[in-house]
Amino acid sequence: MTTPAKNTICLWFDGCAEEAARFYADVFPDSSVDAVNLAPGDFPSGKKGDVLTVEFTVRGIPCLGLNGGPAFKHDEAFSFQVATADQEETDRYWNAIVGNGGQESACGWCKDKWGLSWQITPVALTEAITSSDPVVAKRAFDAMMEMGKIDIAAIESAIRV
Repeated sequence: MTTPAKNTICLWFDGCAEEAARFYADVFPDSSVDAVNLAPGDFPSGKKGDVLTVEFTVRGIPCLGLNGGPAFKHDEAFSFQVATADQEETDRYWNAIVGNGGQESACGWCKDKWGLSWQITPVALTEAITSSDPVVAKRAFDAMMEMGKIDIAAIESAIRV
């Protein structure tokens, strides 16, 4: 028997936890679908034998997808923040999420087709907006505030001005 994680993120879905988990496992490295658990009996949003929970990992973080029905929706109060090394990685994750029925937002945020929010955040942006030089940090922050998907070259250009 494996030792359960000490802390697992539980995400509520309306019947699509397995589809979402498989998408995340396909898009992000260090991600997997670990178990699909069927309901042992009928429940408010499903029947015996339906997928009740999905145990999965997103970039090393243990998660549980619960097919709880339509009562609760995801919102921006919770998001995954994914640190990216370069523009190629930033583009790949952003395009996978938005291109699979998701939607763009501001400042590196986007939402997947299940309503879960993601921050696709280049390390270069984090370093720039946390710079010990307040002028550099402000320039990077101001540039970010004008973006949807983060453009690393534009952030680098803004801090060189």
